[in-house]
Amino acid sequence: MRRNVADAVSPRFHIGDRVMVREAYPIGHVRTPYYIRGKHGVIERLCGAFPNPEELAYARSGQPAQPLYRVRFLQRDVWPDYAGQPLDVVEVEIYQHWLEAEEHAR
Repeated sequence: MRRNVADAVSPRFHIGDRVMVREAYPIGHVRTPYYIRGKHGVIERLCGAFPNPEELAYARSGQPAQPLYRVRFLQRDVWPDYAGQPLDVVEVEIYQHWLEAEEHAR
């Protein structure tokens, strides 16, 4: 469900930006897969702004809407034993509050 842009957090990232997924493990409903946390990738697209599903899971409003990005990761960076083609990728949709600019990543 897309919300009015006025109700949304401003996007921080642009197509081509290098980002790192926060390595956090909060209790409760989390939309970001464990296997991608702490990994580095590249913003492939901004999908829009949507209510935060981590808040919606607890019957909260999910507002303000959060930017949702599709982030591209090299398979070999995600799975250390990956034996496929070196440029194979996995793309994951991740909300902005899970992303850090690569230069700020530890």
